[in-house]
Amino acid sequence: MTSTHEPLRPAIESSPLYNPDLAPTTIEHRTWGTYSYAALWVSMSVNILTYMLAASLIQGGMNWKQAVATVFLGNTIVLIPMLLNSHPGARYGVPFPVLARASFGVLGANVAAVLRALVACGWFGIQTWIGGEAISTLIATLAPGWGQFTHSAAICFLAFWLINLAVIVKGVEYIRRLQGISAPILLAVGLLLLAWAYHTAGGFGPMLSAPSQFRNFAEFLKFLIPALNATVGFWATVSLNIPDFTRFARSQRQQAIGQALGLPTTMTLYSLIGILVTSATVVIYGTAIWDPVQLLNRFHSPVAVVISLAAILLATLNVNIGANVVSPANDFSNLWPRKIRFRTGGVITCFMGIALMPWKLLASYKTLIFGWLGAYAAFLGPVAGIMICDYFVIRRRVLLVNDLYLRDGAYEYSCGFNWLAVIALAMGAGTALVGLVIPSLRVLYDYSWFVGFAVSFVAYYVLMRLLRESQFHATKTL
Repeated sequence: MTSTHEPLRPAIESSPLYNPDLAPTTIEHRTWGTYSYAALWVSMSVNILTYMLAASLIQGGMNWKQAVATVFLGNTIVLIPMLLNSHPGARYGVPFPVLARASFGVLGANVAAVLRALVACGWFGIQTWIGGEAISTLIATLAPGWGQFTHSAAICFLAFWLINLAVIVKGVEYIRRLQGISAPILLAVGLLLLAWAYHTAGGFGPMLSAPSQFRNFAEFLKFLIPALNATVGFWATVSLNIPDFTRFARSQRQQAIGQALGLPTTMTLYSLIGILVTSATVVIYGTAIWDPVQLLNRFHSPVAVVISLAAILLATLNVNIGANVVSPANDFSNLWPRKIRFRTGGVITCFMGIALMPWKLLASYKTLIFGWLGAYAAFLGPVAGIMICDYFVIRRRVLLVNDLYLRDGAYEYSCGFNWLAVIALAMGAGTALVGLVIPSLRVLYDYSWFVGFAVSFVAYYVLMRLLRESQFHATKTL
């Protein structure tokens, strides 16, 4: 047992910053062991977007070895901030938006929480669009005339959106019961596609023969940098809200080992399926097809198409709810704890998912890698840098849990906001986004997560040290 927080006083439970969903976990709820965290990463990593991210590297010009190495390296890198942010969750039992109060202030934490929530809303919309696309292709397989209907994709998107909304309204326990079946279903679909690719392409030899499209190392590096940044950015979201899960850990050791075993290996192995199948499409069709739903649409067996699409549909629903609703629901709840509970936060997520127009984010692999993943990494990298600096360097891993739920406590700062954290966030994100405006500094944007993390970490440390020194001199003068 690793939690060291003091018992909650009655005053905490009556605080406007408290609700049961945001409360620290008790001993009875500390039930997750090594297997639980390894299984968590299997269930979250085995999803259509993992396949599509890996496949996009092939479509971007990499060969299979380059793509596998990029995925493995990126996920090994993101494991570091993942484990660092996991520590306070396991030690103190608090979720991400509450932990953010230590560095951003009890109200300023909403800045970090909303940034994280908006990204999750975008991913929710993307997964919902993929599910709608699967429904549309499924209907077109059974009734070929459906594909000629102008608004078929939009109708199916809204239909799948309503299904997601209905599951959310059922509540968190219903969601958890569904999550366990997503990984095996998607793994089965991936293996089916792999078997088809092996048979159609004529074995692994032809499948792996697709060469790199880069003429020299400079060209390769130009694509590698944003691709690696995107791979890190893929899980930059969960590297922030991982305390939402590690707060249930039996011990630090078990959660760390479980994640170290589960994240890089599962992401790399399932990505390998997407990489191999997409490499095979280059041989079979003469072009890389990175969308598995579009690939299934080319199958000649209606039975295989129907079964595969139905499996993708069910699994996408499970992954979408588990990975893209739980965190933003907590984040939106943090905005107004007394009025917004988990279910309401989930409904907000649904509507924001539409507002972010996922059909544009999936328009091409360039939009996904250079646009969506690169842009939000510029904001989430700085948040990670600030939180890690605050917990490990500024506070030396010591938090006053009760004060995280109180106004006028240790984390009140200036009217609930630590403006130094906000400034450090703006400096990190601004530095990374400069690369979009000044072509000669494009590398700053291509490495947006890394640049944002480093700049905000250093800026926050310097600003907090200057604040402490000024407070010390002011006290000494008095």
